[in-house]
Amino acid sequence: MTRTPVLALTLGDVAGISPEITARTMLHHPDLREKAVPVVIGDADALRRGCEVVGEDPAKVRVLDDVRDATNDPDTLEVLQAGPSLGHVPFGELHPDAGDGSHRFVVTACELAKQGAVDAIVTAPLNKAAMHAGGHQYPGHTELLAHEFGVENFSLVLSAGDLYFFHLTTHVSLRRAIDDVTPERTDAVLKLVGAFTKALGRPDERIGLAGLNPHAGENRIFGDEDADVLAPAVERARAAGLEVHGPLPADALIPQAVNGKWNLVVVCYHDQGHAPFKAVYGDEGVNITVGLPVVRVSVDHGTAFDIAGQGVAREASLVLAAERAAALAPGWDHVWRTAQETADQVAG
Repeated sequence: MTRTPVLALTLGDVAGISPEITARTMLHHPDLREKAVPVVIGDADALRRGCEVVGEDPAKVRVLDDVRDATNDPDTLEVLQAGPSLGHVPFGELHPDAGDGSHRFVVTACELAKQGAVDAIVTAPLNKAAMHAGGHQYPGHTELLAHEFGVENFSLVLSAGDLYFFHLTTHVSLRRAIDDVTPERTDAVLKLVGAFTKALGRPDERIGLAGLNPHAGENRIFGDEDADVLAPAVERARAAGLEVHGPLPADALIPQAVNGKWNLVVVCYHDQGHAPFKAVYGDEGVNITVGLPVVRVSVDHGTAFDIAGQGVAREASLVLAAERAAALAPGWDHVWRTAQETADQVAG
């Protein structure tokens, strides 16, 4: 890729903080325009209201008929209108129209990516309950994106700086997560991590795999999954040339990663990764989906209904998400091809 990456920035739930943090990201960070061409996929009226909340002129919102018409003017907030106006949706309340809109914005961004009109998708937060109330029964952004692109081998990755947390399982119950930590799933994610290290230009990077059970099972005292599922997967990955280590006790591995010993960590379930990551990094982190044909990076926070419309929400995570998407887009093809190959091998 030689041109500046075009980012489809989906507006998320308009009842939350998304309109105001999007307005700040687009209008208060002119240096972003040197790295990318961000175009909002969402609702112009909600963005105008977001501008008012942060003290900006609503007239700076410019509606596009085509993302290729974007001027990338740092004093303009360019938006592709996706569906009817959501200007009637109040701040801070769960609303089915907002949930339906958040789904529609993502679907529209996926279609643009399939057409080659955008190079990456950046997602502002949506509210899962509102999306369900709007008639779309997905656990979250990640699963919706996977469905739209028709992929089964993907991983949610939390990132801050050079630290990346991959997840074997995400938005499922803890009971199901244990069942979903299978040899096939572990092999697939470890291969995705290997592809990702190559995209970063660091193919020999060490990868730490967290144990599922306390103390990584403690020689089967606390369960057999670490010995029967994870350890053999590590051996297979190492035989394939990946520098994977583990399974390692999560309470040792994750603090070591925070202190710089590991840059690439694989955790087994949602809270094993999310809880410590958010405790340490807060809005300095982003959420990357690895395994899609296009880069997708998201903020690492929710819709914050309790402060929506007050002008106090910070845009730092959304800015980081846009910058990370722009940086990853040029080398993403290798990650995607590896994900496809891995999916074919698992299916076979």
